Amino acid sequence: MGLIDQAVDAFENEINNLKLNVKDTVEAMDYEYSGSLYDTVLTTKLGKVVGWAQKNALWPATFGLACCAIEMMAMANSRWDAARFGAEVFRASPRQADLMIVSGRVSQKMAPILKQIYDQMPEPKWVIAMGACASTGGMYRSYAVLQGVDRILPVDVYISGCPPRPEALLEGFMRLQSKISNEPHIKDAKPARAREAVVT
Repeated sequence: MGLIDQAVDAFENEINNLKLNVKDTVEAMDYEYSGSLYDTVLTTKLGKVVGWAQKNALWPATFGLACCAIEMMAMANSRWDAARFGAEVFRASPRQADLMIVSGRVSQKMAPILKQIYDQMPEPKWVIAMGACASTGGMYRSYAVLQGVDRILPVDVYISGCPPRPEALLEGFMRLQSKISNEPHIKDAKPARAREAVVT
């Protein structure tokens, strides 16, 4: 018996020992957990869990500009119950918010401040344009009023009305939640590296 035959025999013995160890471990797990582990463990993709958490914990920034803000405040009370959507806590600091509800007309003087507050919000962040004034300028066809907040911010959901009712804002929340749940939440690292290589 040569060295190669001895090595093959030793390798086969190691594989058989590993098979026995794995079999013993699996049998021990089956005996120990007896199905309870498989009944309580939920498996899913990490991106779906992140999406579920983000869509069910929207924290809006307090940014009421005009009469639509009254309807936005009404949406947070117990009758319409924004807590069902995880949005009951309006944040005074943009660093703690991930949703900006622009409610009302935006003047040209207010536009840079609005943009600055949006830039201070952490990623991921979303914007809802609430009402005709925030969406298109509304009845204010003037040089002093911005004709739609989408000229300075990327708007995710538009809500029509003058002013829109709290039910319409809740519908906007639900549309934003469905949009968030369909977004990719875990980005692939390979395209990012490729972009960095092109830039440098």
